[in-house]
Amino acid sequence: MPETILELANVTKTFKGKTAVNDVSFSVKRGQITGFLGPNGAGKTTSLRMSLGILTPDRGKVTLFGSKPGAKALDRVGFLPEERGIYRRMKVIDVIVFFARLKGVEAGEAKKRGLKMLDEFELLHAAEQPVKTLSKGMAQKVQIISTLVHQPEFIILDEPFSGLDPVNQKSLERIVRAQADAGRTILFSTHVMEHAERLCDKILLIANGTKIFDGSVKQALGEVPRRIFLETVSEHDLVALLDAYGDVRRDEGGEAGVRCWSLDLAPEADAQDVLKACVDAGVKLTRFEPVRAHLHDAFVHLVENAGQTIEETADA
Repeated sequence: MPETILELANVTKTFKGKTAVNDVSFSVKRGQITGFLGPNGAGKTTSLRMSLGILTPDRGKVTLFGSKPGAKALDRVGFLPEERGIYRRMKVIDVIVFFARLKGVEAGEAKKRGLKMLDEFELLHAAEQPVKTLSKGMAQKVQIISTLVHQPEFIILDEPFSGLDPVNQKSLERIVRAQADAGRTILFSTHVMEHAERLCDKILLIANGTKIFDGSVKQALGEVPRRIFLETVSEHDLVALLDAYGDVRRDEGGEAGVRCWSLDLAPEADAQDVLKACVDAGVKLTRFEPVRAHLHDAFVHLVENAGQTIEETADA
């Protein structure tokens, strides 16, 4: 069994009578990229802060590297907080060296690593510039380097893609993947499902402070009914014809003379059997489109099945 790096067991945290995290349990195994997903305000940041000992749970237990979070364990962690904060008047390389020194890296080694990472991040030209002269994306990269420069075993990133343009988001995805390939364990929170779908070995879904899913991306997508969109120009009633294959609905829209339908396939049903049934019945199809589910669809489906509401709709 892979080593458990982080474990939260039945953890609850309340602020001024409002429950931010409600009886949440999960674990992060060594070598995994784990996505901690949910809309803003779902309880992700509170959970991460309890993971690091920044906040103490009202109930439940947190273990980091097998014991209560403490200074020794935190030296093995790289944490990028949601609230960005690096010293704007300091030179870029000095900021990176400063954070490395806080984690016990010798000054010369810290500068050597910092310059190497700036080169890898295409920021070597900015090493001697004050942070305040950088663009938002460049400053974000400097903070990420400061998070990684001490070569942590466990990397926690809280909404790392927030505020980045699409080009820098892609760049950060490559950074996360490279860290995983180097053997690091990564946990990142986000409300943007597409990043997690591309990167993660495992996902945790949380809504309104409650965990609603814990498993692989494939398992999450398997929770969503497979859907087929159909358009016909014949008078056939597809509800009657295809009832054995799943839940059929007549949809609004379509051009004059065109009927629109959607079919949520039953677990044992196959799209090819649906197509054959239509052909055998003489249905005149102008569209037959099986649709691949995405993680956003899975999230919405799982939240609704849990009887909860999404206070702020998760991004696609």
